[in-house]
Amino acid sequence: MDDIASSPQSLASSAPQHPEASLRVAVVGPCASGKSTLVKALREAGYDARHPAQEHSFVKDMWRRLINPDVLIYLDLSHETYRQRRPKDDAGPEYLEMQRGRLAHAREHADLVVDTSGMTADEVREQVLIYLGD
Repeated sequence: MDDIASSPQSLASSAPQHPEASLRVAVVGPCASGKSTLVKALREAGYDARHPAQEHSFVKDMWRRLINPDVLIYLDLSHETYRQRRPKDDAGPEYLEMQRGRLAHAREHADLVVDTSGMTADEVREQVLIYLGD
């Protein structure tokens, strides 16, 4: 697993060596981490990108059963960022922790982990595309 926050220099060298068009990419993470936005951007770039809604499932490997991806990307965010992105939602930090519990298996198997706190959608997209070799 690569973690963008700790090793941005290694992104290009650790990217999977597959033709981009044939890559099946799953994007998982807690609510408001940027999954839908990233999936849309990856599809526009020609990837078969999907979001399996793992954060809502008690089936720990739902991401694998539904998509069986070539690349698994885990997006995360801080509670403060969650509150900024969802100001009308009064969920406390325990809500994100509950979702992270449901996502633990996916995070353990993720090829790339990106903390989207403090990042724009464009910055997240660029970091992921660099990893994918685009």
